[in-house]
Amino acid sequence: MSEPPLDLDAVRAFIRIAELGSFTRAAEALQTTQGAVSLKLQRLEKRLGCRLLERTPRHLELSPRGASFLDQARDLLAMHDRALAGFAGARQRLAIGISDHVAGPELPALIARMNAQDPDLLIEIRIGSSVELLQRFDRRELDTVIVRLHAGRNDGALLAEEQFRWFAAPHWQHRPGEPLPLATMAEPCGVRVLAGQLLDEAGIAWTEVFVGGGVTAVAAAVMAGIGISALAPRMLPFGAIDIGPRLRLPALPRLPVLLHTRLRGGKPGAALAALAAAFRNVARD
Repeated sequence: MSEPPLDLDAVRAFIRIAELGSFTRAAEALQTTQGAVSLKLQRLEKRLGCRLLERTPRHLELSPRGASFLDQARDLLAMHDRALAGFAGARQRLAIGISDHVAGPELPALIARMNAQDPDLLIEIRIGSSVELLQRFDRRELDTVIVRLHAGRNDGALLAEEQFRWFAAPHWQHRPGEPLPLATMAEPCGVRVLAGQLLDEAGIAWTEVFVGGGVTAVAAAVMAGIGISALAPRMLPFGAIDIGPRLRLPALPRLPVLLHTRLRGGKPGAALAALAAAFRNVARD
């Protein structure tokens, strides 16, 4: 007598529990009850003949067998979804969030790279702050985000590191005795916070003279001669100069760019791999 097939809803529930680390959050993501999710997991564990999760009142983690099964479970669902999409002729969708401090002038070429990988893929791009995009990723509104390193998180894959510098327009001159005029991104922006901290530690007086809703606006303010800004070189128009050495400003670090994704295989995964490879190339200093 053959064994009964796996319940795909139970497999999906297991994946959500493992990804979110909580029965409650998994139930919310699946739009069902915590009891229903728990029952699905119990049935899946009974069918497989092993425990997939180790539970305590305050802790939830994958068992060794569960950790081994997780990638297989993702592959199973991905194959199932691809089969349905092919039968129905539906276009697969890839929703990506890219930090404004990461998306640069190369973005059209990166999108073209993904489109070339799969012309039938429906690509959605959202530009925003790293904090906002990570929140949307956690709410499962985005499949993938490419962001700057955010304090308190270490769950992303390193794509690249970019050296930031202090940039000004060629004609800009600092007036002695006055606070250093800064053009910055609006809150919340980790680069903005970092720049202020470094100047404070160096005992350099500064003031914000321009707050932009995006890097494009900040770069425009720099080139207009309003003030200086901490930016990656590739984000600045041709002609901007590194003013840091002249003013003896504190050195800015190399900042990591991280990829957070739930995609595993399939056409969206292949398109994302193409995007990541292309981004690694353009982000090299």
